[in-house]
Amino acid sequence: MTKDLIIVESPAKVKTIGKFLGKDYVVEASVGHVRDLPKGDMGLDEQNGYLPRYEIIKGKEDIVGRLRKAAKAAGHVYLAPDPDREGEAIGWHVAELIKGQNTNVSRIQFNEITARAVKEALENPRPINDDLVGAQQARRVLDRLVGYKISPILWKHVKRGISAGRVQSVALRLIVDRERERRAFEPVEHWALKARLEGENPPPFRTDLWKIGTKTVAPGLKEIGSQDAAEALEKSVRAGQFTVEAVDEKERAKSPPPPFTTSSLQQVANRALGFPAKKTMGTAQKLYEGVELGEKGTVALITYMRTDSVRIADEASSAAREFILGHYGEKYAPTKVKAHKSKGGAQDAHEACRPVDVALTPDAVKAFLPADQFKLYQLIWRRFVASQMSDARFHDTTVTVKNGKTLWRAKGERLLFPGFLKVQGLEAPDPDAVAEDGSEQLPKLTNAEALKLLELTSEQKFTQPPPRYTEATLVKALEEQGIGRPSTYAAIISTLQDREYVAMEEKRFAPSELGTTVSDKLVAHFATLMDIGFTAGMERKLDEIAAGSRAWATVIEEFMADFIPALKLAGAEMERATIDSGVSCDLCGKPMHVKFGKMGEFLGCSGYPDCKNIKEFTRDEQGKILPSDKARDEITDIACELCGKPFAVKTPRKGRAREQFLGCTGYPKCKNIKNFKRTEEGVIEILAAPQVIAAGTCPECGQPMVVKTARKGSRFIACTGYPKCKHTEPLPTGVPCPKEGCDGELVEKSSRGGKVFFSCSRYPQCTQAFWDHPVPGPCPACGSVLLVEKNTKAKGLHIACPVKDCGWIKPEGEGGE
Repeated sequence: MTKDLIIVESPAKVKTIGKFLGKDYVVEASVGHVRDLPKGDMGLDEQNGYLPRYEIIKGKEDIVGRLRKAAKAAGHVYLAPDPDREGEAIGWHVAELIKGQNTNVSRIQFNEITARAVKEALENPRPINDDLVGAQQARRVLDRLVGYKISPILWKHVKRGISAGRVQSVALRLIVDRERERRAFEPVEHWALKARLEGENPPPFRTDLWKIGTKTVAPGLKEIGSQDAAEALEKSVRAGQFTVEAVDEKERAKSPPPPFTTSSLQQVANRALGFPAKKTMGTAQKLYEGVELGEKGTVALITYMRTDSVRIADEASSAAREFILGHYGEKYAPTKVKAHKSKGGAQDAHEACRPVDVALTPDAVKAFLPADQFKLYQLIWRRFVASQMSDARFHDTTVTVKNGKTLWRAKGERLLFPGFLKVQGLEAPDPDAVAEDGSEQLPKLTNAEALKLLELTSEQKFTQPPPRYTEATLVKALEEQGIGRPSTYAAIISTLQDREYVAMEEKRFAPSELGTTVSDKLVAHFATLMDIGFTAGMERKLDEIAAGSRAWATVIEEFMADFIPALKLAGAEMERATIDSGVSCDLCGKPMHVKFGKMGEFLGCSGYPDCKNIKEFTRDEQGKILPSDKARDEITDIACELCGKPFAVKTPRKGRAREQFLGCTGYPKCKNIKNFKRTEEGVIEILAAPQVIAAGTCPECGQPMVVKTARKGSRFIACTGYPKCKHTEPLPTGVPCPKEGCDGELVEKSSRGGKVFFSCSRYPQCTQAFWDHPVPGPCPACGSVLLVEKNTKAKGLHIACPVKDCGWIKPEGEGGE
């Protein structure tokens, strides 16, 4: 019997879906995209409307062969990649590749990986949506045009090997512009006044200065702009009388937030869990595709996570209501279903990101999930359940106090009914208890009541510059400005970091000198491309292509009409990036310039090649360059034979120039090092490590043994017949293990972090180990059977006893071992 074939994106889905459908279907995975534009060239026909030329992605040939073979044997092929534009494009590419084997092809999609959703999708197949494919293709072509056309100009005028991106460059501009705002910011001094007052009824309470006359207190107000002004105001207040001006009490309702969209999930996961956007999306993908839940087998826990919509299906709403009624009670389930409104322009093809089965609580699956998956699932589950619960209710009290020409305010909030907050574990507190945030409970007060001043304080403050973007605030800004799509935010952020245009400093984005330079060059020469409004407008055009109201080729043609002239001007007018640091060379006195090398940015003398002085540097809060005394590593043209990255001349932290060595710039991933010498012409030559022949021969093949150094630093003995013979042994020290009753010997090892230590050859039976090199004893003071060789700042290289309570040190100049 001929079986039907279902092709999904991820291998993880194969097992989950196969479990639902049984033996009547074959399930295969494309493992993401199978075709793309070529890597070696632009891959677009510029003479024919920029038609793309696709090819099978390198390494995917076997997958394509397997899909073609399965398609040939299948009765019907159902394409089931993810339910978005990218998934539609993957389905189209697969269909193009298998059309020689099977043309009986349909597209199916499901928002959740459940038996019901998959079977419903199979009952409602459709053709591939050419408009969705066109929208994805337009985005891909636009990105390829910008990258391939602009990058060579940047190579010539900034640094070779860098690149520009249509959306990433605009995101970079946001970060660079924010940094400039910070550097240009001038702090304003102001003073905050607080008064602790007592009325007829306890307890005492605190108030903040709110108004002076008709002016609301804010930075820049001259009455609190200096210490003298604050002291004068404080003196006036102390001479006056505090009285209650007004007491306003009202009940306030707080509605629950909607279930997660892609953007809100990334923002909240970053704030609450510290997850980068890339980690959030990767973890969510695993929850969507399915995880092993013991006897339940592989179960998908959440619906599709790439969505702009806050809409949920009726059955999901009903299931949530039943759960809320059963676990929290009737008052927590609103009589009317909570309907949340999506933002304008949101694509409503998919539901919000929610748990597939609300009955699978976080506690029920915690034992089966890695910590990160559990944390994210708990976040999604709680947000969804909360979105379907009753409002929280608060009793708000605002007290206004008058003293002469000043008005003071105190606010109190009391939770009456937790509503949706209960799913977070918050309950209605005792009315007489102190609030959770530590604020004091407001007493019962009446209008015109006289109050006693217990304490009056003033604190100097300064206005702060706008903060750098965190991942959460950058995602929020991108969404608000219409830059990119939520599904692309993680890739945008990763690209900016991978290109070293930005770096994370205290969990916030700081532009590098390279990033700032690239942004400035693009703004100067590609104003339209770097315009936020233009980028947002292009996203709307891509939406129109997806909706079928625009042709993708027309959008490309309109874009190129402005882009081609800008390219020509940039190629002719862009100048070589020269950034004066404001620092003079300490060797020749000429200006130092910011330069960009293989290992990042540095200060280089403008007198090069006559003066080769280079320095590391940092910037202060105002952007002023501060040279570092640390010498910059010299990057060589010698490639590491292990990873291909260049070697750099390194100086040991406690060493001298004569102790320099070559270290791989791929450190810490690659720890390859070499000894070297310089010729009379200054050329670096690698010195071959001398082979130290070890005593004895290989017990496996009889060839001589040699001492070698492992990548992590420790030495070992290996057969010279390598690679035919792979016999190795730890390098012995000749010192017996000091543990009583152990017949082992101390041998050289290295830790995971690359630090050499010495442990017993009988490990794990014996765990005796030392960080310092062992030497034969005994200790003349305590009789320890071994001593150790130490190297400290105070005493240099010396021999000492390892016993803590002994402290014996071999006298300097004393001979013998």
